[in-house]
Amino acid sequence: MRTLLEGVRVLDSGILLGGSTGMHLADLGADVIKIESPTVGDYLRDFLGQVTPHHSPAFMECNRNKRSVALNLKQERGREVFYELLATADVFIDGFVAGQAEKLGIGYEAQRRAKPDIVYLQFTGFGSNGPYATVPTHGLLMNALAGAIPVAVDERGWVVDAPNEDVWEGTTSGGDASASAAAYAAMYILAALVHRARTGEGCRLDAAGSDAVIAAGHVAAVTNLNFERIADRGQLEGTKLIDPDLTSKYTHYRTKDDRVVLFAGIEHKFWDNFCRAVAREDLLVHKDSSRPADWGLVPGLRQEVSDIFASRTLDEWMDLAVSHDIPMGPTNRITDLLSDAQLRAREILVESEHPGAGPFTFVGSPVMVQGQPFEILRHSPERGQQTEEILGELGYESRQIQELRDSGTI
Repeated sequence: MRTLLEGVRVLDSGILLGGSTGMHLADLGADVIKIESPTVGDYLRDFLGQVTPHHSPAFMECNRNKRSVALNLKQERGREVFYELLATADVFIDGFVAGQAEKLGIGYEAQRRAKPDIVYLQFTGFGSNGPYATVPTHGLLMNALAGAIPVAVDERGWVVDAPNEDVWEGTTSGGDASASAAAYAAMYILAALVHRARTGEGCRLDAAGSDAVIAAGHVAAVTNLNFERIADRGQLEGTKLIDPDLTSKYTHYRTKDDRVVLFAGIEHKFWDNFCRAVAREDLLVHKDSSRPADWGLVPGLRQEVSDIFASRTLDEWMDLAVSHDIPMGPTNRITDLLSDAQLRAREILVESEHPGAGPFTFVGSPVMVQGQPFEILRHSPERGQQTEEILGELGYESRQIQELRDSGTI
């Protein structure tokens, strides 16, 4: 059980973007209360397939370790209950389209008047300012704006995917917008809580999924944006400046058991280690000693190395990598992840039993906490599952809760 955020309460109105942020905080021990409409709820429940009714894999992942309260924020009484909840909270995650929280009467300025030290995160696809602020977004829209979806026009005149010719051309290394942005948002929420503990001041945070993709792919972005300013481009060889078929020291190879390994022996010491480990000292000459690293741009060398890799299984290559200090690793498919020894050791994939959906494989936490193993203490809730429990914590009696239910407030 992780208790790093024990005692911190988060009100989470997010779906995929904000919901993923709330998931990170809940995993760390925060009491995350998911606020949903009594009538519709989080549409992610019914999106991207169903394990059990209203529980898609994405919803189950993003809403573990949370509680759900069903609350009609369009009603005055619903907003009154919300502000009672806010008085007990430390963080609010605004997952609405920009401006919607203000229309409901629960925007940052209104919350700050009621609770000056609130840490308020507004989380949208494109951000809360700028000409696209109010455009509703899905994941690919954010990646597209961030330059992470390279495209081209084919002979039919259709726009099609066109993988980058090299790693510097786009921000594809920034990953999925919802995942990248959620990690950044959680980090800034924690920083804001530290600031509040030091100064007593709350904070408004404005996170954009598209911005996060660029930030996560920052090395490729700054290399490309500043390309004309780079005086020495020698270290960029192996990208669009050369024939990729010549690149032999940083590329994928098939193994004897038909798996794939990525070899990254561009530094001279690692190339030397590789050549000696496979008893091919004759290949030691294939390096440009005038540079700290090279990509092995030698005609015929890639085939030579390909034949070497085809002589051992993936497990044999990984044993060799460990024993001889050689940078290489499996190029896994999703179906390989559960059986990968390194990933098993890290416990990033967690098997659990959902009370309604049965066995389920979660993607856990990428950071291990000493003495506090990752656990799923609460599975994704039914819509409003803990409404009575949470209202009871605010002092509501059964009669009052029933009145709220009869009026459609909860």
